[in-house]
Amino acid sequence: MTPTPTPSPGRTTDARPTGTRFTRVLGAAVLLGLAWLVLFGLFLSPNDEKQKAGVRILYIHVPTAWLAYLAFIVTGIASAAYLFKRTRSLTWDRIAGASAEIGVLFMGITLVTGSLWGRISWGIFWTWDSRLTTTAFLFVTYIGYLAVRNLGGTHQQRARRSAIIALLAVLEVPLVHFSVKWWRPLHQQESVAEGKLSGLMLFSLFVGLIAFTLLYVWLLLHRQRVLAMEDALDDQGLDVALAERRAEGAQV
Repeated sequence: MTPTPTPSPGRTTDARPTGTRFTRVLGAAVLLGLAWLVLFGLFLSPNDEKQKAGVRILYIHVPTAWLAYLAFIVTGIASAAYLFKRTRSLTWDRIAGASAEIGVLFMGITLVTGSLWGRISWGIFWTWDSRLTTTAFLFVTYIGYLAVRNLGGTHQQRARRSAIIALLAVLEVPLVHFSVKWWRPLHQQESVAEGKLSGLMLFSLFVGLIAFTLLYVWLLLHRQRVLAMEDALDDQGLDVALAERRAEGAQV
């Protein structure tokens, strides 16, 4: 009979999953929403009179831009909550960091899809008008924010310096959003606010907003938990980090 191996120190033999029922249901909703978006965005929504099939980029470009705004605003709110003494907790710092990472991802998608859309509409991939320039600057700013989070120091030092930078960086969001009104760039005005979308095109856009919002929440939950595990690993080791994560899942 083969003896059962003795687990080595610092390693865990607990193979239980760390997911929760809520995150699994949310993940299924994300997949359903994205499939719904593909169906409406690629097949059911009509072509635009001028841009033809190129308008379908709208259903990714606009939702990812709006969700990037939301992600950066959440980073700012969570950072403010950390700096406020009565709510000071590293959980707020982790939410801020996780949301910023997702925001950078979505903003990167926004820039890529925007350049493709620009090639169709303007004949060039990039032009340095006010909307594109401020968006690129916002993207670079939050990449810098994430770089600052990886500097040395304690968790509290990381949280404090990151929070201060986040509160300054979030001020760029309204600058980007209103740039099309303040400077009249080549970039078109807000199509939804101007009432230029209707029917299946408007419906498909909202499908995209719902799908990407669910994706944002799902990514935020998982990423901030990963950051919590990384902090626990730094402080106490892997076994304690997994135990805390599973305890959190048991409460949901």
